[in-house]
Amino acid sequence: MNNKTFPIIPDGFFFIIPLAVLAVIFACLGVTWAGVFFLAATLFVMWFFRNPNRVTPEDEKAIISPADGRVLKIEEVEEKELLNEKVRKVSIFMSVFNVHVNRAPCTGTVKAISYRKGKFFPADLDKASELNEKNSVLIETEDGRKILTTQIAGIIARRIVCWIKEGMQIQKGERFGLIKFGSRLEVFMPLDTTIHVKAGDRVRAGETRIGYLI
Repeated sequence: MNNKTFPIIPDGFFFIIPLAVLAVIFACLGVTWAGVFFLAATLFVMWFFRNPNRVTPEDEKAIISPADGRVLKIEEVEEKELLNEKVRKVSIFMSVFNVHVNRAPCTGTVKAISYRKGKFFPADLDKASELNEKNSVLIETEDGRKILTTQIAGIIARRIVCWIKEGMQIQKGERFGLIKFGSRLEVFMPLDTTIHVKAGDRVRAGETRIGYLI
């Protein structure tokens, strides 16, 4: 199965298959309520790991949202781990009802991937950005601009998945990972980036323009 084409992310079958087996077992035993419960759970998890296609804008200067969800805040910060400079940061919260496949915000070379263990505070809290488990992906565009995307685990999400490696070429809108069961994504862009969203906006991975490189 291919993460790019299959309608359900293969990682989800680790949860889907056991739930489906339990639904069948209880149905065969005549325990109707349990069979219905596990069938509903199976359908929900299949829906959670859905993998829809998206149409990505071709504008090379546009920075695209890496996640479905709601924009929590936009701020100017000093990123000290991989960029070591002041940047604009857009924080996006993904609830359990959002598509959780993450997509590259720009086209370029994966220059660095940095994973850090941490806590599991609710992903919509500001302290989750600093204290929670996270995985950062740094992409450098053809003209040398650097865009950093950070996957942050939440109170329910306990595993960050990243399918790419350092040195790979990646296309804008290409699937690169997911965070299981609710989480947060942050995008760090150059200070002169024009931001196209505001706090409270709903965004779609691979489609919504969140910024524009000058």
